[in-house]
Amino acid sequence: MKLFVGLGNPGAKYAGNRHNIGFMAVDRIAEDHGFSPWRRGYQGLVSEGRLGSEKVVLLKPETFMNLSGQSVRAAVDFFKIELSDITVFHDELDLAPGKCRVKQGGGHAGHNGLRSIHAHLGEAYGRVRLGIGHPGHKDAVAAYVLHDFAKADQDWLDDLLRGISDGAQALAEGDGARFMNAVALRVAPPRSSASVEKPVKPAPAAAVKAEPPAEICPLARLKDFFR
Repeated sequence: MKLFVGLGNPGAKYAGNRHNIGFMAVDRIAEDHGFSPWRRGYQGLVSEGRLGSEKVVLLKPETFMNLSGQSVRAAVDFFKIELSDITVFHDELDLAPGKCRVKQGGGHAGHNGLRSIHAHLGEAYGRVRLGIGHPGHKDAVAAYVLHDFAKADQDWLDDLLRGISDGAQALAEGDGARFMNAVALRVAPPRSSASVEKPVKPAPAAAVKAEPPAEICPLARLKDFFR
């Protein structure tokens, strides 16, 4: 069994926030792959289903971001899930908007949701880092992440969430490279190989060189003189 955790804050007030992109990711997986309706459990909302041959539990902690670890720990203890079978989807300031990276283990880089999970479980779980960009100054971070995505963000955000859903089975099966490829095909689709040939400009006409007049020999000049 695998546990996919989306990080965010509960309630309609926060639903469209940048900080809630983790919730958005698991919501998209649940919707596209026919998971069970969300129900309350483990201090959060839970949905269950299958991705390929893998049974997967989706979890959205309702403890608010800073206490996410409480909910994740409750689910892990109930389902007896190994840390290597946990993947956490979270917002990432240090990635450009629309970028996505998969990571196993490591530090929390100051992210309060990850910090809480570290405190309850350690650091050996997987993460899917979802780029939201940086406001440019650390004093602006709190307001930035707790603000809704702009209208201009909606296209790349939808592509990113579709890509995550497309690659969810690969991620559940432990194939991070195939997951990343599925995301890339949505956010940066390859260009068509059927390129339109550009008209070839005709080469400039070669300048016609005038041949120098034939040299007249002295005998010919003499004949012309007596004509």
